[in-house]
Amino acid sequence: MRLRTTPSRQPGRRLPGLVAGAAAVLALSACTGSAQDAADDEEGSSGSTPAAASGANDESGDTVTIGFSAPAADHGWMAAITDNVRALSDQYPDLDLKVATGTNDVSLQISQVETFINDGVDAIVLLPFDGAAMTPVALKAMEAGIPVINVDREFDDPNAARVTVLGDNYGMGVSAGQYVCEQADGNEDAVVAEIAGIDSLPLTQDRSQGFEDALAECGLDVDARQAAQFTVASGEEVASQLLQAEPEIDFLWNHDDDQGVGVLAAIESAGRDEFTMIGGAGSANAMRAIQDDSGVLKATVIYPSTQGADGVKLARLLVQEKAMGDLVEVEVPREVQLYAPVVTADNVDQFIDTAFES
Repeated sequence: MRLRTTPSRQPGRRLPGLVAGAAAVLALSACTGSAQDAADDEEGSSGSTPAAASGANDESGDTVTIGFSAPAADHGWMAAITDNVRALSDQYPDLDLKVATGTNDVSLQISQVETFINDGVDAIVLLPFDGAAMTPVALKAMEAGIPVINVDREFDDPNAARVTVLGDNYGMGVSAGQYVCEQADGNEDAVVAEIAGIDSLPLTQDRSQGFEDALAECGLDVDARQAAQFTVASGEEVASQLLQAEPEIDFLWNHDDDQGVGVLAAIESAGRDEFTMIGGAGSANAMRAIQDDSGVLKATVIYPSTQGADGVKLARLLVQEKAMGDLVEVEVPREVQLYAPVVTADNVDQFIDTAFES
């Protein structure tokens, strides 16, 4: 079976002025490829914000006012989304960020976007609490000539955003499954368990489907599965149940490192250490445990908490009429899907600085 890396999407109509062409799927690091070069050129200069090389995307330009709205920071990953956005103000003197208070109230988030429209911001970056519910107001912004960058949770009309930045939930499952296959090394009798997030959510379904498809490639399947609620308490509760039901496990994939705090507590309480655990999302807590190499957690799969910051950087490029420097294209792509790499003791140093605290 050939594994896909992106979930399928429904086609839709296009508004005049939207960029034509297929969606681009690429690593976002391409848009900042010149940043390090610029910093190196300015090494030794005074000030905390070195000037970028002439012509680089990081070179200061006209001031860009961007409105940003996201759900409430009731989860480590979500808190990091807004923290990473705020950090950009220190990096770009030409960035005028208007960050709305995080909310899980759809009506309030709609009013935040309407305020951005009335204030005449240059662009809006929106991680919706509910993508479908936020679609009409996003369309309203687009029709007012304000480009919208949709982050993580998709609108139900592609015309509601000029750019969409997505993680890869299916790809997370594929990466976790491929890691299990590598570690199983041909043992088709290995016992595999899974602790998912909220089962009713499409993101959970995509993660589980990717995991199942990848395992099938090496003759494995999921022998035991429980669904939690992306919380520490629910992770501990369902992990306790799973461990009681399964006396011997070889591999356990937990979808989310925040709920993983509870999963690890249940494992410690049960005194179990015969299996390899893989996490999900990429928290700093998980990465420190991987570095220590003293427990069952040996790897985690990234779901970037930098997506909001990626959206703001793309909005800045759009308004300043710049492109992504390492691409031939003269416009910012319509869609960017981020990769879901596996972090292990061998490469954790590359990722831990961008990890979030659970």
